[in-house]
Amino acid sequence: MTENPHDFESRRARGNERVLENAPLAIKRFFALDHDVYEDGVLPKKTKDLLGLTASTVLRCNDCIAHHLEEATASGATREEIAEALGIALLVGGSITIPYLRFAFEFLEELA
Repeated sequence: MTENPHDFESRRARGNERVLENAPLAIKRFFALDHDVYEDGVLPKKTKDLLGLTASTVLRCNDCIAHHLEEATASGATREEIAEALGIALLVGGSITIPYLRFAFEFLEELA
């Protein structure tokens, strides 16, 4: 079973807090850029998080997958949109991404 969304978000927030307490300016700027890039712009936030989900799956980062699933669903992404984004990840990343697809769908169930 995957980590539940509440526990994940708490762990992520604590970890980010530790990093930012100890980080030099360059790391703090990167964190700020990461936040700003996913805000609404020409592309809506939902689309950006679906793109982030796809990239995170190809790059095989479960924490990133969980984060983008939370953000995408909060922005109104449907299960069908998420499934299509994960389909693109499988096409681009190949069969090595299958365990990450499993994680994504399990985490999505926990979000529901």
